[in-house]
Amino acid sequence: MSSSNASFYHMGIAPDLLAILEKLKFITPTPIQLQAIPIALEGKDIMGIAQTGTGKTLAFGIPIVQRLAAEGGKALILVPTRELALQVEQALYPLLTPFKMKSVVLIGGIRMSGQLSEIKLNPDVIIATPGRMNDHIYQCTIDLGAVSVVVLDEADRMFDMGFEPQVKSVLRCVTNKEQTMLFSATMPENIMKLATKHMKIPITVEIAPSGTTLKEISQELFIVKESGKNDVLKMLLQKYRGTVLVFTRTKLKASRVTRKIRTMGAKVTEIHSNRSMGQRTQAIEGFKRGRFRVLVATDIAARGIDISMIELVVNYDLPDEAENYVHRIGRTGRAGKEGHAVTLATPAQSHDVHKIENLIKMSLPRSHHPQLTDSKFVTDQASPAKYPRSRRRKKNQQQRSATDSKTTTASKPKAENPRHRQKKTDKKK
Repeated sequence: MSSSNASFYHMGIAPDLLAILEKLKFITPTPIQLQAIPIALEGKDIMGIAQTGTGKTLAFGIPIVQRLAAEGGKALILVPTRELALQVEQALYPLLTPFKMKSVVLIGGIRMSGQLSEIKLNPDVIIATPGRMNDHIYQCTIDLGAVSVVVLDEADRMFDMGFEPQVKSVLRCVTNKEQTMLFSATMPENIMKLATKHMKIPITVEIAPSGTTLKEISQELFIVKESGKNDVLKMLLQKYRGTVLVFTRTKLKASRVTRKIRTMGAKVTEIHSNRSMGQRTQAIEGFKRGRFRVLVATDIAARGIDISMIELVVNYDLPDEAENYVHRIGRTGRAGKEGHAVTLATPAQSHDVHKIENLIKMSLPRSHHPQLTDSKFVTDQASPAKYPRSRRRKKNQQQRSATDSKTTTASKPKAENPRHRQKKTDKKK
């Protein structure tokens, strides 16, 4: 059955839950939901791989709600970032409320005391980041004995961020786990092997090969010197009039780019690890409601923003990992909408660009805007650097040394014979 002709009615979902989905206007399941939900409802372990923005949260959320409503128990959902935790809670809330079920979000940046009062209300679904989850475990403020379902959402990102020890520590405390579900847009082979250690004969549901980007997202690459990035960004903000999400590699760069965009006349805000949880929530809400047209973020937001109408994503800096490129541009083109992603790379980053292109199995179309003709812009975009940066640096040093040596030899005066010097002195006398 194709996803276009499918519905939630033939997937084993209980009538009460179907009525809720219909009321929420969820009519046609996405491909990942179509394949994963029936397997999850049977209680089997799943590894679901699909592009960002394809409905993975409901793919594990619907089976969780049905299982807890029918059998009781609790579910634990581990996510890599605070923003993603809040996003998951927001997506599950309409499903939990009709069954009088509650959820709690356990993340850093919020006082433990407030979370303790919510834990005492005996929530059915626990959504947490690994670090804060371990804080509660070590302080004996939570009991995971009733948890029967565990979800690792964006598991590859958790392991990439160094959360593997914390995840293992949490799983050791889930003594009555009956089902594990793992969902992500990318799943490198080494991470997949690591994840299977925590699962019982998982069934892999792969809607698209790991690293595949959505066909609704058009992509574009500018090769530009660092000093010319602001010129390109200004041109893009004039060309695209909708909402824009700009990614930088560091929090200091995010603040600097935010100030620059403000001088361009655009309403802009920023989110990164230097901002408090309240500031980050305010920024995202302001971006959603139109108070800000541009949001500048580090990769902390690549997995935690679920806004369906972002027109443009700009990679002001390339990400640290090629896999993060897929998650970044996945913030646009969501829910079947068209989107556009522009990446700015310097001439020295050709190797990093090739890594991204190898991952997504396509060449990024190179662009050059006719307005940008000054020396800041690189016109020879198609030619990658001949040598890696370290080799180029060494080669340049050798060339400079050779040149300096020739110059020194040519300009150095010949040594004067002492006897000639003596004759000149005698003549003067």
